[in-house]
Amino acid sequence: MFLELRHLDFEDLSIGLVETLEKKIESSDVVGFAEVTGDRNPIHLSEHFAARTPFGGRIAHGLYTASLISAVLGTRLPGPGAIYISQTLNFRAPVRIGDTVKVEVAVAELIPEKHRARLHCTCTVDGETVLEGEAWVKVPSRVPRARTVVESASAKPG
Repeated sequence: MFLELRHLDFEDLSIGLVETLEKKIESSDVVGFAEVTGDRNPIHLSEHFAARTPFGGRIAHGLYTASLISAVLGTRLPGPGAIYISQTLNFRAPVRIGDTVKVEVAVAELIPEKHRARLHCTCTVDGETVLEGEAWVKVPSRVPRARTVVESASAKPG
C-alpha cells in the first residue's frame, strides 16, 4: 500500500483539490495494529469472541481506519512536511476484515496567513461512509514567512 510521495506546498493547494487511497483490510493489518498499539480488544482479534457481538465477526480498529487518512496527509495531500494539527473522527459503520476502504481527502478551506488547510476526510466501504471528519494541517510554503520586527531585532549578525 505504499503511496508514491507527492509534495505540495501551500501555494499548490486549492479548494476542492482531492486525493484518494484504497486499501484492502487484511487480518495481518489488524493483528499488526494491535501489536503496535497494545489494543488487543478481542473484537479485533478473536473470531469466536467477535461472533457473539452485534457485529457478528471481527472488525478493524477504528483508529486503524483513521490512520489511513494520516497516510494520505503525510504522503500525497499535502504530503511530506505537512504538520497534523487536529483531526475530528465520526465513526459511522464498522470496517471488516476483507473490506476495501476508500479514503478521500479534500481541501475545504485555506488560511494563507498561517499556511493552514482544513481538509474534509471520508472513508467508505462499497459506497457506505464508515468514517468522516476534518483535519487541520500546517503546510510548508515556497515563500519564506516574513520575520517580525521583534525577530529581526533579536537576530544575531552573521
